[in-house]
Order: sequence, then C-alpha cells, then structure tokens
Amino acid sequence: MTTIQRHPKLDVMVEHDVVTHTAARNALAVLRLAFGLTFLWAFVDKLFALGFHTGVDAKGVVDRFGPAAWINGGSPTTGFLKFGVPANNPFKGFFNGMAGQAWADWLFMLGLLGIGLALTLGIGMRLAAAAGALLYALMWSASLPLENNPVIDDHVIGFIAVIVLAVTLSGDTWGLGKVWARTGLVRKHPVLR
Repeated sequence: MTTIQRHPKLDVMVEHDVVTHTAARNALAVLRLAFGLTFLWAFVDKLFALGFHTGVDAKGVVDRFGPAAWINGGSPTTGFLKFGVPANNPFKGFFNGMAGQAWADWLFMLGLLGIGLALTLGIGMRLAAAAGALLYALMWSASLPLENNPVIDDHVIGFIAVIVLAVTLSGDTWGLGKVWARTGLVRKHPVLR
C-alpha cells in the first residue's frame, strides 16, 4: 500500500490516515453494526415469522409465529429459493432443488446468526466476511438476471462491504475486536481475527 506523508505546512488528511482517522473508524463501526443487526434481524424474523418478510402470505395477511416460522416447521429457504428465483435464471433448477432442504435451512440460519453475531460484536470478522460474501454471492446469482443493472445490485454492495469491514478491522471500534485479537486462540489461528 502506498503511503503519502503529510505536508509539514498543511493539515491535510492523506491515504495513510483514512482508516486510522477517528471519523473513518466510527463510520466503519456504524456500517459494521448496521450489517450485523441486519443479519440478526433476518435470523429472528425467519425463526419466529414476525411478519416483516417471513409470515406474510400471498394476499398480504400476516401470521406471526405461524407455520412459516422455522420454530414451527417452516422453511427459511423456500420462499427465496423456490419462488424468488426468476424464471429465466440460468441456475433456477439448482436453487429450486435446494429450497426447503433441511441442510440448506440449517446452513442458512446458522450463517445468518453467525455472521450477524460476529459483525455486531466485532469478533471473527474474517470468517464473517468470508461467509457473508459467499451468502451474498449466492443470493446475487439466484437473482440473475438483475432488474435494474446488468451486474451490480444490493448483494454485490453487501459482498464488497463485508470484505471492507474485515480488512479494515472495523470490529476494533465499538466492538470486541481488540480484546478478541489478544486471545490465545486468535493468536494461534489468525484467521479467527
């Protein structure tokens, strides 16, 4: 990484200062918390069918804690993978085949919970970024062809954002990242940082 030094007579922020600047660190922490809480909310909504996305039928009727709730036997993957994949998606058969499978439901829900907790707490950011990026990439490919842009949508933005959050050590600000980094486990296995 190229470092540009401060000019001695000018007080100008340069490349080297961007991530260490308090405002930038705080902004990254806010972004991390927003993404973390988004993942956690998706987990809770699918777990209990609170009616914000899960638990709403085709007519718009909300059935909170009803049969769509994962705790009541509902499938958190069926809605998106079976009915949300466009008809002309080249991977439609692949995604439709995963819809409602117990292993897919468990992986999806554990992913939402794990990524959400890691981002919210600021620990395990590297693993959370890898899992989050994979989840976003899969959701992006399930959304093809995109409606408004041939390549970029909110899944791509999420993919990029979780990677940025990990490489900037955003868990150190307003999170437990610094404490987590000093544990023997993380020192022995830096991938857990």
